[in-house]
Amino acid sequence: MPAEGAVNPLVQLPIIPYALIFLVFWFLVIKPQKDKQRQHEATLKNLKKNDEVVTVAGIHGTVVLVKDKTVMVRVDDNVKIEFDKEVITKVVSAKS
Repeated sequence: MPAEGAVNPLVQLPIIPYALIFLVFWFLVIKPQKDKQRQHEATLKNLKKNDEVVTVAGIHGTVVLVKDKTVMVRVDDNVKIEFDKEVITKVVSAKS
């Protein structure tokens, strides 16, 4: 008879596959997404005047003014649109 304090090793076995699935999921999905989010936040923090940007809607323009939560973007001659910073998808070319 097994000792009363001993745990059956077969009870702990189903935990191992779940732990492996979680690790694979972490390295393939969660970690890359967090890295991409950090990079996007750094890009938004470093936005400067005259940077060429693309918005989520696909609008291309040049940054004219950077505020705390918004960005003024020139999309054509005498046409400026104010966007939230979060809608800036990428900086095409950063100019000093």
